[in-house]
Amino acid sequence: MRNITIYESRGEDELFVPKSKEQLSPVPPDEEHSTITINDELTYQEMDGFGASFTDSAAYLIHQVLEPEQRSVLMRRLFDAEEGIGLSVLRNPMGASDYARDFYSYDDMPEGETDEELKGFSIAHDEEDIIPLLQEALRLNPDVKLMGSPWSPPGWMKTSGSMIGGELKPAYYGVYADYFVRYIQAYAKHGLPIYAVTPQNEALYSPVHYPGMIMLPEAQSDFIKNHLKPKFVQHGINTKILCYDHNWDKPEYPKAVLEQANDEVDGVAWHWYGGRPSAQTEVFEAFPGKEVHFTEGSGGEWIPPFEPAFSNVMRTGIDILRNYSKSFVLWNMALDEKNGPTVPGFGKSTCRGIVKIDQGTKELTYTLDYYALAHFSKCIRPKAVRIASESSHALVSNVAFKNTDGSVAAVMFNDGEQAANVSLALKGIEALSFRMEAKSAVTVRIEA
Repeated sequence: MRNITIYESRGEDELFVPKSKEQLSPVPPDEEHSTITINDELTYQEMDGFGASFTDSAAYLIHQVLEPEQRSVLMRRLFDAEEGIGLSVLRNPMGASDYARDFYSYDDMPEGETDEELKGFSIAHDEEDIIPLLQEALRLNPDVKLMGSPWSPPGWMKTSGSMIGGELKPAYYGVYADYFVRYIQAYAKHGLPIYAVTPQNEALYSPVHYPGMIMLPEAQSDFIKNHLKPKFVQHGINTKILCYDHNWDKPEYPKAVLEQANDEVDGVAWHWYGGRPSAQTEVFEAFPGKEVHFTEGSGGEWIPPFEPAFSNVMRTGIDILRNYSKSFVLWNMALDEKNGPTVPGFGKSTCRGIVKIDQGTKELTYTLDYYALAHFSKCIRPKAVRIASESSHALVSNVAFKNTDGSVAAVMFNDGEQAANVSLALKGIEALSFRMEAKSAVTVRIEA
């Protein structure tokens, strides 16, 4: 019999608990059960992995508020594949986002002044907290991939003259492409390769109280095709370019960019704040050579009780992966007891981090997002390939992957209001049967 590793979550007090086969609830012999059939001969996308973001706020809390020993334990629990959950994708803001202690870009200028040669360009801000944590993450897990996404260019490049609102002035498209090149080169000097960038976070949303910018598909296509990609080629940069970086409800945006700048775009980045995950497949089928990435989804107080919130991450995570995504990235790696820090003037924050760090007591709490991510990242490792899996029970959602070592990982979630009896069937092994409580999650890893 092959070795089988099992993790189960059955509610707030029983999250991601290691179980033996014998410890799983048995299926009563006289009850029906549904079958999840795995076919490892039918394959789909290769995974980059799972993760979150070292926003300015998250990096400050982890690097400055926590004691060194607390920080060391946390980083191992986040990134170490053996001791922790082996997170392997980090998508970081390029400059300030809503979750920053202040407004900043990598080339801020006094009002009315410009810096077209980027003589003032500097990532000194990131060298304080963000870069040391990224270096530690890579040391703990060499498979970590880094993505960069700007919430706004420097204000002097924009029609608003500020990091809030406005659009990128066409006269600065070339300068802004140079800005990306400088960012990638500066990070490389710290031993941090940037795997992918997006031209703009949430390009169809212009917030009035934190950095942001409208970048319509025509502008994004022009910027990528005629400025960003040519500059990457000129400087020998292999960083991937992902377009869109916004919600599922506007698939026409990435389609427009891919129609206009197809050869210069590597894939599409998606968020979950509108629409359905099936949009990923819609665009993938229209442009089958292009990668699918899920780059931001935050939980928070808008889904307050534990169960709906945990269920949302499990259900949606499975859907994201079944719709061709190579990554599943949540939002802030850490927030404090007030769901911050946030930029001045932001108002009340309702977002939830992967961990919560109380600034007063330094108490560290692992949130439901940590354990939900664990169900995926612990057993589905980088370069795993999704394989076919089908359930005879509509409410038992599932996704399966084959790792490079030949092991098979299946993540299952009972989205029903009643317990379900499940039998996991994979060619060459004896079927594994167990009872899943309502709204419970089970991850199974079967050795090669």
